[in-house]
Amino acid sequence: MAERLTARQAIALVTDDFTELADPSGKSKPDGPLGWRGYDTARARAAERTGEHESVVCGTATLGGTRAVLISFEFGFLGGSLGERTGDRLESAHAHARAHRLPVVPLVATGGSRMQEGMLALTQLQRVARQSALTRAAGLPQIAVVRDPTTGGGWATLGAGADVVLALPGAQTGFAGSRVRPADADPAAYTAEAQFAAGSADAIVPPGELRATLSLWLRLLTTPSTTEAPPPHALPAPGDGTRPALPATGWEAVRRARDDGRPRAERYLDAYFERRADISGDRCGGRDDGVLCGFGEREGRTVAYAAQTGTATRPAGYRTAARLVRLADRLAIPVLTLVDTPGAANDAEAERQGAGPAIADLFAAVAEARTPITTLVIGEGGSGGALALAAPGNTWATPDSYFSVIAPELAAAILKRPPEQAPATADELRVRPQDLLALGVVRGIAGHEEGTVTAPPPPG
Repeated sequence: MAERLTARQAIALVTDDFTELADPSGKSKPDGPLGWRGYDTARARAAERTGEHESVVCGTATLGGTRAVLISFEFGFLGGSLGERTGDRLESAHAHARAHRLPVVPLVATGGSRMQEGMLALTQLQRVARQSALTRAAGLPQIAVVRDPTTGGGWATLGAGADVVLALPGAQTGFAGSRVRPADADPAAYTAEAQFAAGSADAIVPPGELRATLSLWLRLLTTPSTTEAPPPHALPAPGDGTRPALPATGWEAVRRARDDGRPRAERYLDAYFERRADISGDRCGGRDDGVLCGFGEREGRTVAYAAQTGTATRPAGYRTAARLVRLADRLAIPVLTLVDTPGAANDAEAERQGAGPAIADLFAAVAEARTPITTLVIGEGGSGGALALAAPGNTWATPDSYFSVIAPELAAAILKRPPEQAPATADELRVRPQDLLALGVVRGIAGHEEGTVTAPPPPG
């Protein structure tokens, strides 16, 4: 079990500059709206024990130079539960954030809705969801920190509903609290680590790193830009300082793109950004380590990225990339995508996980985006599984890449050609970077001036 911090301790963990907002709540009825016997006494004891008068403390703070609205839960006050007065405070905090154009950072530790207020407590979740939606529509980011414990409606609204979800190690996290889940349930499934593995949290952050991590995220998500991201420069192979030459044949382009020694997404991202932070997971129960998504800082501005790493992309990877594109679009942050995949995963499990709908959703996210998207093909461009991540009209290629409607080997098989005809088929498909430029599929070849590289007639 993680250490249970008080609301004020959680605030002190991330900032030294906190100003509490005025309490908007008026007087409540004796023993609450249901007249629950002893409710006033329980609240009085909770206030005496914690020094707080409600289960949340709301205010403004500076985190690493970025002003934000903080919402910190006090679990010691009736289990951090949500009642009408909690809803008043949460609504007021979001309204303040929108009025002053501030991001919102909930530091969540709650057991759910307050039983002593019945359905009126439960409906506060709708109220909270509405405020979160209004803040989202205003183009303001929400970054949640999941503390121990975070369960029930608090997890299902302020926690899991945030744009970025950070969790403290070992925090009990899940919709079902410890006293209401099945007796034989595996407790390991209700942890921050399990939520990260299932794609419902972006990172597990130790308490000592939380301040710096939150500061970085706030800086990254509050730096909009209308300028498209420039394509990265083509990187040489390790130990080779020369500019890669263009491939002579289609088959050479394929072999070079499949070479284990060529630069991969991690190297491109490290060379492109001064610092970056990853998001993780599709929020539908899946993660794909073959797609790196997040936000990075380059020359003082933020660029979002979604980068394939050379493996077959799984449905969770496409959904995570779509999530990234939509978040960047809402926050007016340009996007860089790196294409490098032999294609979409085509095993039976990928079909069960919804490969087609996931790819369709990413095509839609890219097509609908208002923020500029730049794409660089750095390796294999395998059919629609690669094209889904590519920006129409703003795709570039490296000399170590190819893009094809189908893998040459598969094209040869479909055409009932012997396997040894795959190289010739690659030439016919015109998959080289210079072929793609001549066809108008790519805008340019990274490392070469736009328009100076022209394609000779295909070999043969």
